[in-house]
Formats: sequence, structure tokens, C-alpha cells
Amino acid sequence: MKKIYEGKTKDVYELENGNVLLKFKDDCTGKDGVFDPGENSVGLTIEGIGKANLETSIHYFELLKQAGIKTHYIRASVEDATMEVLPAKVFGKGLEVICRLRATGSFIRRYGAYIEDGTKLVGGYVEATFKDDDRADPLVTCEGLVALNIMSKEMFESMKEQTLKITKIVADDLANKGMELYDIKFEFGFNNDEVILIDEIASGNMRVYKDGKIVDPMELTSLILGK
Repeated sequence: MKKIYEGKTKDVYELENGNVLLKFKDDCTGKDGVFDPGENSVGLTIEGIGKANLETSIHYFELLKQAGIKTHYIRASVEDATMEVLPAKVFGKGLEVICRLRATGSFIRRYGAYIEDGTKLVGGYVEATFKDDDRADPLVTCEGLVALNIMSKEMFESMKEQTLKITKIVADDLANKGMELYDIKFEFGFNNDEVILIDEIASGNMRVYKDGKIVDPMELTSLILGK
């Protein structure tokens, strides 16, 4: 297999059949050894989190399939910590989409003068950031993406609509397990003239609370999968 990209939490390979293979790693984003899905660099390594993230991704991609939402997911092997997916062109050099259901983390760092930590964001707040470590993953608006010729307004609206639908499915699943989703990070790509969800849906990409306390990634995965 040809390695085409080495990421923070997974490596990407090109398969002979034209599809792509994601190899999950045990690295998590964070700072000073503390997990934070909003950070843009690897902050810690948690043994087994790669396979745990993959299992969680499989769980949610299957739920999305049942809901009729197309994604890049094809199949996966938990034993090998790999997932086979459709090829997709990323937007720009990589674009992340965050859906926030409560104000916390970097949202509060930016807007704390106007809102209290933990305040509900009714209906969900969707924002996009460029994957750019040197510039601390800058925020970008729909208009900015259009002006930079990265995507059309229609693509952005499709991405936003899908983000809200997918977030609700994840949030409802967590609520059924006695937890509350505060925010979640996605990545979208372009495949055959369609904007589709790519990358993963894993505990390392979401901030979840139970009984007023944040749930760490490994415990979250166990709770999601009922282990």
C-alpha cells in the first residue's frame, strides 16, 4: 500500500481497488497531557484508543447508514485498526466542521465576554476551521470559503445540513446512554459531485458529559459500545 498522508491520529493509504485505507493510531489531540478535541496538536497517547475510536466510528457510521445518510464508510477491521473508505477530495488543505450544542472550550475562549460556559446553543451552532497548525486552525465563514474558491455556497449548506443531522443522531444515541454531547468535530470531503462525511466519528473527536463531568475517551467508548 502507498501511504498518501500521515495525520495526527491516523495514517492514510491508497488501495489497489481505488479506495482508501485509514490506519488508526493511539494519539489524541490535547495540551499538556490533557485530552481536548478542540486542540490542533497531539497532546497525549492513550494505549488502545485507536481501535476504540474505530469501534465507535463503526457504530455511528452504521447508524448513519440506517438513517439514509451517505458517508465514505465501506468496511472496517477492528483487529487491524483499519477502515476502508471511498476516496474523497478534501476542501482546501483540510477543513474541519464543529457542531456545538453547548458553549465551552475554544468557543468560550473566543466569546466568553458574551456567554457563560455551559450555556445551551439552541438548535446547534456549526462552525468551520482550516486544518492549519501554523495558524492555529483559523475559523472561516461560508463567504470566506466561496471567496477562496474552496467550495460553493450550496456545498457549504449541504455540509451544514448534514452536520446538524449527524450531530442529532450522535447526541440522541448518547442521551439514550445517559450522557450529553457538548460538541463534536467532523471532516467532510467531495466524492462524485457530493459532499460526504469522511474521517471518523470517534470519542476522541467529541466532548461528552455524564453527571456533570466530562467523560474521558476510553471510558466514553466503553459506554457507547456497552462494554
